[in-house]
Amino acid sequence: MTFDELLQAADSGQPLAMPKSWSQGRATFGGLTAALVFERMAQRVPKDRAMRSMQVSFVGPVEPGVPASFETDILREGRAVSQVQGRIMQNGEPRLVCLASFGGDRESQVQLEPQPAPDASPVDQCPSLDHIPGVTPDFVQHIEMRWAFGHFPFSGKGGREMGGWMQFRTPPRTFTDAHIVALVDAWPPALLPHFGKPVSASSLSWALDILHPRPVIEPGDWLLYKASIDQAGAGYGHTQAGIWTARGELVALSRQTVTVFG
Repeated sequence: MTFDELLQAADSGQPLAMPKSWSQGRATFGGLTAALVFERMAQRVPKDRAMRSMQVSFVGPVEPGVPASFETDILREGRAVSQVQGRIMQNGEPRLVCLASFGGDRESQVQLEPQPAPDASPVDQCPSLDHIPGVTPDFVQHIEMRWAFGHFPFSGKGGREMGGWMQFRTPPRTFTDAHIVALVDAWPPALLPHFGKPVSASSLSWALDILHPRPVIEPGDWLLYKASIDQAGAGYGHTQAGIWTARGELVALSRQTVTVFG
């Protein structure tokens, strides 16, 4: 199933079993699960309130092939901002919990230009992370990544930066905020180039801000992602990232806490 087909299936309100083709080890790709919950939350708020900030806690793995249900609650609806909670439940347990703030525009005297995009090599000059069955995560067959910053995972070359260009291999019908949520989480933890052999790693928590008014993104457009490591130790790593259009427009900001077993 494509990403758009999964969005439509989640909108039905019925339990959904995640396809193995979207898996990441024993769990479903976190960007997909977060995006599906986000889409359900977005439907609960007025259309003029865009998602400004979202915090995701990956409580446990959402197992592929096992029916999962989506729950959403409006925590508060003010004059300009709606606070919404979303959950994925599987086998009677919470597997993902999400809090999101949706807000309408306000008048403000403060107007600052966003941070510019970093210089990056053109897409056609950047090496691709191909889907290799049994080697790369299964979901890579749906999302293409082209390396522009840092080194590949498990290269043993270290560094503090990672990122490059990203897009869906099957372009969506229209490009929504849910598509951004999924793409941003596709990149492996920036700590992995420090290891010379495969180790297990997973996101513990994730905070994502989408900037509005959001730049226009057309189906098939490439987005640029660049992450940097703030600190790592004791089995945890803390990273921050920016996401830009190919025109250099800032789209979103991301922060993650990652657990590393190695």
